[in-house]
Amino acid sequence: MSAERTKVTVGVCGGIAAYKSVELVRLLQDTGYDPHVVMTKAAEEFVRPLTFAAISGHKVITTLWGEDAGSDSEEEASSIEHINEAQTTKLLIVAPATADILAKFAHGLADDFLSTMYLATTAPVIVAPAMNVVMWEHPATRANVETLRARGVKVIEPGSGYLACGMVGGGRLAEPATIVMAVVETLSKGSVGLRADEAAYGSPGLEAAEQELDFAGETVLVTAGGTREAIDPVRFIGNRSSGRMGYAVAAAARRRGARVILITAPTDLACPAGVEVVQVVSAGEMRDSVMQRLREATIVVMAAAVSDYRVRSVAAQKIKRESARAVLLELEATEDILREVVAQRVVGTIVVGFAAETQDALANGRAKLAGKGVDAVVVNDVSVEGIGFDSEKNAGSFLTRDGAVELPVMSKATMAERILDEVAKLRG
Repeated sequence: MSAERTKVTVGVCGGIAAYKSVELVRLLQDTGYDPHVVMTKAAEEFVRPLTFAAISGHKVITTLWGEDAGSDSEEEASSIEHINEAQTTKLLIVAPATADILAKFAHGLADDFLSTMYLATTAPVIVAPAMNVVMWEHPATRANVETLRARGVKVIEPGSGYLACGMVGGGRLAEPATIVMAVVETLSKGSVGLRADEAAYGSPGLEAAEQELDFAGETVLVTAGGTREAIDPVRFIGNRSSGRMGYAVAAAARRRGARVILITAPTDLACPAGVEVVQVVSAGEMRDSVMQRLREATIVVMAAAVSDYRVRSVAAQKIKRESARAVLLELEATEDILREVVAQRVVGTIVVGFAAETQDALANGRAKLAGKGVDAVVVNDVSVEGIGFDSEKNAGSFLTRDGAVELPVMSKATMAERILDEVAKLRG
């Protein structure tokens, strides 16, 4: 990317998920972009414009008629300046995108600044819907989404889970880190995600945002997520891994030109675009999938949190709770996938392991480096609040036999790039 930050516009609509857009703006800044914010009138009922103005450092556009948060004068906030926003941005991302804004975009309505900007901009557009599950599944909403897809708009599918309305199902806004990955993927490929006419004829207004394709010709195998070991048909032994770090590495490697194979345990994340995905559940399934694809890989990044133990005998039926009775589970060790990968890799394949520690992180990381025979270990202390498991930030050290590179607190998307920078040095 050039020294000047690439300008992207974040459209925020009225929904409870609007609070996540604050984190999205911050993550976009961490990734190197210059986010500007446009809010609908309804969005102001959930988050105040000054919140976005303080984080982004720019005025927040809330109306076609001036008086925007953070503006210096009415003249600066004029409608001409607003049109300039549509012409100068390099990408429009709408998150959360409500059913209302999807309908406006699909039918060409323009009764506020965000809908007007959509019609006026030639930049690529991404929408991340969030709404009640019944609204998301309504035929009208589905038709609008398909209309937008046909016009080249990239749609980040919402996740499933507990919704603010009390229902359970699809409609939950994708995680901010997942949305950032989609932004980077779209801008790094230039024409990917452009509207149909832009993709066919080019977009002279879109500045090059491509990163050097230093991983072109490489096949990067990444493991991610936390495995689950069954206790009975409804219970399992698991861990707190969100999968974000592994997914971030997979997305970064793809952006840098690699063919990527992502072997993932269950997560709530959307799979990175352009990546071959293999879904697994248990440590045994992950081991089998990794070994099946190992000979294709020139670089292996083992970021998954694999269970060290499983239940020796899984109950065929749900174990019933009985008062005053303890249930003893006999455990056995799972496969040591990392050690097996090192033993069976093709000569020249780089293997990077991960070590999530809660004490003596560097010492334990170095012990893993020596004991497993890997080329490098990324070690982090997951007991530190705000990083590691269940977080969009991380920090740690990249350990090799020659020394250590400190990785201070940063977004997992940024850390993925830093890790690949070090892997590139090993390859070099």
